[in-house]
Amino acid sequence: MKEEYEQYSDEELMVHLRDGEAGIMDFIMNKYKNLVKSKAKSMYILGADSDDLIQEGMIGLFKAVRDFDSGRDASFFTFADLCISRQMYTAVQASRRQKHIPLNTYISLYATARENSERSEEDMTLVNILSLKSEQSPEEMMIDKENVEQLERTIEKELSGFEKQVLDLYLTGMRYTQIAKVLGRDEKSTDNALQRIKSKLKKAIHSGY
Repeated sequence: MKEEYEQYSDEELMVHLRDGEAGIMDFIMNKYKNLVKSKAKSMYILGADSDDLIQEGMIGLFKAVRDFDSGRDASFFTFADLCISRQMYTAVQASRRQKHIPLNTYISLYATARENSERSEEDMTLVNILSLKSEQSPEEMMIDKENVEQLERTIEKELSGFEKQVLDLYLTGMRYTQIAKVLGRDEKSTDNALQRIKSKLKKAIHSGY
């Protein structure tokens, strides 16, 4: 049966599913399981449990299958990607509210983030991402523990709630366009928030030197 389903696009499978064909739901859930695991791995740096995130991601995937509308949504993959991300991030936010964890206990400024761009994909630390001078060597861009603490204080005191959310998702490797979709905000305001974040944190880095 798996081989039979593989000949169809996701959008075609959704039509068959709506017609009551059994087995398609399991096929789709298994097909997108690796996407869920990949997102759970990237969001792990926000302090959530990986297994819990995978569970939430599968819930998001189920909702995507349930709610997909071929006449409204661009593609099933795009819609599923958004639903999974939203479900995971909502779970992370809910967990924080319950535990009252301060920001500086779950954000590591040296945590590896994935920079996604059309030009390149490379692992970078937040410190490197926010570096003011691109010509600096990695050694010159490294900051000591005191300056890390200064950055954490800046994040806690200077960033708005929206800016903290944007920073959270930026650290997972999302582009501002993806962040906007997850948070339900327009791209311009999200990009502006990201630029404000970088400006504030760069200022904090250099004030510590």
